[in-house]
Amino acid sequence: MEDSNGNVEIQRQHQSTKRGWHAAMFIIVMEAAEQFAYIGLSSNLVLYLTKALGESLTEAAKNKNTWSGVSAIFPLLGGFIADSYLGRFKTIIISAIIYLLGMILLTLSVSVWKNKKLFFIALYALSVGDGGHKPCVQTFAADQFPEGTMEERDAKSSFFNWWYLAIVIGSIFAVFVIGYLMDNVSWAVGLEVLVAMLAGALAVFLLGRKRYRKESLKGSPITTIAQVFVAASRKWRVKDTLSYDDYWYGYDYGSIHPSQSPPIVQTLIRTDQYRFLDKAMIIDEHDISSKTINPWRLCSMTQVEEVKLVIRLIPIWLSCLMFIVVQSQLGTFFIKQTSTLNCSIGPHFKIPPASLQGFVGIVILFAVPIYDKLFVPFARKITGHHSGITVLQRIGVGLFLSIFTMIVSALVEAKRAIIARNHNLINDSNINDIVPMSIWWMLPQYTILGISDAFTIVGLQELFYDQMPETMRSLGAAAHISILGVGSFVSNGVIIVVVDITTRIGGKWLGNDLNRAHLDYFYWVLAVLSALNLCVYLLIAKGFVYKKRHEGEKSMMEGST
Repeated sequence: MEDSNGNVEIQRQHQSTKRGWHAAMFIIVMEAAEQFAYIGLSSNLVLYLTKALGESLTEAAKNKNTWSGVSAIFPLLGGFIADSYLGRFKTIIISAIIYLLGMILLTLSVSVWKNKKLFFIALYALSVGDGGHKPCVQTFAADQFPEGTMEERDAKSSFFNWWYLAIVIGSIFAVFVIGYLMDNVSWAVGLEVLVAMLAGALAVFLLGRKRYRKESLKGSPITTIAQVFVAASRKWRVKDTLSYDDYWYGYDYGSIHPSQSPPIVQTLIRTDQYRFLDKAMIIDEHDISSKTINPWRLCSMTQVEEVKLVIRLIPIWLSCLMFIVVQSQLGTFFIKQTSTLNCSIGPHFKIPPASLQGFVGIVILFAVPIYDKLFVPFARKITGHHSGITVLQRIGVGLFLSIFTMIVSALVEAKRAIIARNHNLINDSNINDIVPMSIWWMLPQYTILGISDAFTIVGLQELFYDQMPETMRSLGAAAHISILGVGSFVSNGVIIVVVDITTRIGGKWLGNDLNRAHLDYFYWVLAVLSALNLCVYLLIAKGFVYKKRHEGEKSMMEGST
């Protein structure tokens, strides 16, 4: 009988995991299409702004970074709305419709009504749609995998790798297909293809609506966080006796005493970090004398620990901004560099400069399966950790590789500048001349950037999903996405400072004519800043405390840093 029950349970787990993958497939199609549209547009945006709209290189780079930043900040609002009011499923549908309408308007702005103002209005309408889509779609897909058993947790951990792989495939096709159409046919045709893709993906997503596991709303997560801080501040004079009898663990019907009602099951273990917040769950004389619980004066242990989870992620968030500054060069100065090189393959075909970004996707296409199927099993035998290495170690490897991205980029740019000078291409009249240097010299920096992306971005996705409270996972996804946005703004700030300083000293590093500028010096600055940032990250990661659950089952994240 025991073996029979065991077999039934194993079969149930297999069926649950299988159902999760089936449901996730519909959602992955939705994300791949959105990523196809976003990358197809953003990878060519700088060239459109400089060529079609006549903006300078630095102005176009800042406009592109600003749009990317806004698109990554809006998810904080979208995640809040999803967790508090609409739920992820409804938020995804509404945001997909807004995104589709924004893309249609963008298409009209470059074809029927050729208007720069309308172009930017449509561009930021896409940011609004992104605000609802990005924090919800990956979290909603991950929700399709329960976490009741180790098998289900392993499936969810593997899901993050394959999810990222799927959207990378969409990105690769976007860079090559849309890049070619926009560069060789017209922007209108490229955008029309994106409209068709988005409409088709929305239809596929709706086809799977009966298969999805949908979360129940549990109120505003912002209110939950605020209650803990207010309750702790109101009791700042109360002495913490460290006696478990003085803490409120939470009971139904608003009662403090366990004799009056059954206790609420605690899901998180109390930790010693941020002890000042523990005062929010201390029961004082006022709480005992009160017939009902005031949530702005007394919070449960689980509620306090959930707020601690959020606070722990903030230093990690800050320490990854420099990584995004490096990644931002992919869609700005990397493209401009590529446009000055010999992009010909044979006598009749030229590679669109933006299309080389697709090589990053190809690198990730190989890196993710190798990591998931070869590296993880090998590392697991050495470390004993079921994921091979911890998620913070994975992020750290990506940060380390980003330093070398900038070092290699600086060396390649220095060689490009030398060749330009040797061929007398540093005069204003030669600004649009092609440097006799193959485009393939750019591949090393694209390769290293792709590998670092596979480590850090997937790691951040998993960290901000697993370590956030379950009721705040949309906000967790939005928080990890917002790193991209704030990092883009930081990149703008670095550009502004570098331009200001180098202009004053008479040696402008960044300008429309890269042959007369010193872009390699700019890359060396980013390499140094990235190295300093890595040191800070290592200190933060060393003191990080992973989520500890009460069930006696280890979190998928637990292990040494």
